[in-house]
Amino acid sequence: MKAGFIGTGSMGSILIEALIHSGALNPEQICAANRTPGKVKRLAETYAGLVAASDNPEVAGGSDVLFLCVKPFDYKRVIDEIRPVLKPSQILVSITSSVLLRHLESQLPCKVTKVIPSITNYVLTGSSLCIHGERMHPEDKEWIENLLTHISTPVRVSEAHTRISSDLSSCGPAFLAFFLQKYVDAAVQETGISREEANILAAEMTLGTGKLLTTGGFDPVTLQKRVCVPGGITAEGLRLMDHDLDGMFNRLIQITHAKYEEDLEKVESVFATKR
Repeated sequence: MKAGFIGTGSMGSILIEALIHSGALNPEQICAANRTPGKVKRLAETYAGLVAASDNPEVAGGSDVLFLCVKPFDYKRVIDEIRPVLKPSQILVSITSSVLLRHLESQLPCKVTKVIPSITNYVLTGSSLCIHGERMHPEDKEWIENLLTHISTPVRVSEAHTRISSDLSSCGPAFLAFFLQKYVDAAVQETGISREEANILAAEMTLGTGKLLTTGGFDPVTLQKRVCVPGGITAEGLRLMDHDLDGMFNRLIQITHAKYEEDLEKVESVFATKR
């Protein structure tokens, strides 16, 4: 099996490295291209056997599964380049939420699916969102999801819920890291604890909390109840956050969805242009 990657920026390179480190793919099975040749050449130097292609059609033509890891507004240009070499038996995997399945299926002869990865996949954990196109057969869906199990927990979602699912699984690590950064900043400012020590404590707490919420059998509500003693210190902290953060997460979702709708409108405009 040959896997192709067009785009080796942040998420493209994370997918490649995670799939190699997990043993899901050998470097010899991967061919990749990038608009900046130096990026894919560095990957080829790091992972002996990985092929740095000279252009996008070279990658597309020789791949059984092709991961398209470019920015939303670059999709149409790349699709126009690779369309002539694609075959119905191939699977194209899009990793961008604002490029819809119908955009791709209307212009490509191959099978199409969407996989929204997360930076957590770099350490072979977290989820990957799967939204399969109409041409994907049951065995195709199973094959893609089996590949993803090496680096994540594949979760099938509807395309209508792609944005909110991505907010939780893909944007969530950045949002959570921002919370931890502010928490650590305050701890250092208010108490004088060293930043290094506070970072270690916060990171280990996050790891342990994640395990409690997955394999530990807790959900967010039951975990709070287990930690919180009525009238205690944790209860006072939760009371403050409940008051000061009231409505903030609603506004967070509203603003991510507004940006998504803006991007979707621009993508619609790009795909509306004639070939």
